[in-house]
Amino acid sequence: MADILGLGMTHYPGLYRHEADMTWTLKRTLDGKRLPAHLKDPANWPAPMRAEWSDDDGAVAARGHRDRCFAAMRVLRQRLDAFRPDLVVIFGDDQYENFVEDIVPPFCVYIVDDMASRPFAVPAATVLPRPNYWNEPKDKVFHHRGHPEAARFLTNRLAAAGVALPYAYRLRYEFGLAHAFINTLLYLDLDRNGFDYPVLPVHVNCYGGALVRSHGGQIAPGDITAEPDPPAPSAATCFDVGRAIGKAFAASPWRVALIGSSSWSHAFLTAKNGWLYPDHDADRVRLVELREGRSSGWRDLSAAQLEDAGQHEMLNWITLAGAMTELGKKPEIIDYAESYLLNSNKCFAAFA
Repeated sequence: MADILGLGMTHYPGLYRHEADMTWTLKRTLDGKRLPAHLKDPANWPAPMRAEWSDDDGAVAARGHRDRCFAAMRVLRQRLDAFRPDLVVIFGDDQYENFVEDIVPPFCVYIVDDMASRPFAVPAATVLPRPNYWNEPKDKVFHHRGHPEAARFLTNRLAAAGVALPYAYRLRYEFGLAHAFINTLLYLDLDRNGFDYPVLPVHVNCYGGALVRSHGGQIAPGDITAEPDPPAPSAATCFDVGRAIGKAFAASPWRVALIGSSSWSHAFLTAKNGWLYPDHDADRVRLVELREGRSSGWRDLSAAQLEDAGQHEMLNWITLAGAMTELGKKPEIIDYAESYLLNSNKCFAAFA
């Protein structure tokens, strides 16, 4: 049986902004039209949120949150290096990057040799023309090796098991990897020592067709039609696909690291909180389930439950949980960082 390591983390882009810019998403929400009028006044915010906001628009809290997340990411990188994988598989979502109007697959395995990405050149990243955490130029290109042999092995094994996943031989996004994947790699190389492990991206459609209608959140979603956009794959589907992937790689000749990458509840997806802060209660329930080794129960989460809590992107973690359940891996919580201001709560975990 091949050796498998599981890691869970975030790809939240706000972490690589400077402190003064890290609450930009919140400030955009405050300036928007859909926020209830009373929530524009910090006096009406929950007390912990007011404490984070303080008298500096959240800059000190943002720096502390980033430092905590980066410390956890460094632990994950240490675990990865100690494991010495032959390849790194990342479960991440695509937000109107490689998949647009022509096709929106529920999953996609990338069979590619090399990937070149320019994350700081993305228009959404240049709204704030200030330096990133590393002071790297916006045209910097990051190169990562693929592992086409393992990608073919995976798709063939899954197909033989009755799980036929879509696959792609190239990236269509002009900036390379979708942000869920490239940010994960940027954060696993925080100190810029290099990341030479071959990478196999596996796309999970966390948002369904509605993301196309809103161009990845760049425009207002518009009126809901009588027949809604096709949904994301269910938690049960993601969990079962994860189980199949874990089983396939267990029979492979490689040491494989499987990474589920996303934050948990997102403020801008949590309508019941006025799109202002995440669903802390729901995330704490997920945390207890993970800590107690009960993440197999995530398979039974309904789309309504996930969307009510703003936990759409947890489908990436649920896919990982399926693989870890199949392989009998136990979780270790490295850290769990909550925030009212910084759009989402972040969990960091290792499974061995």
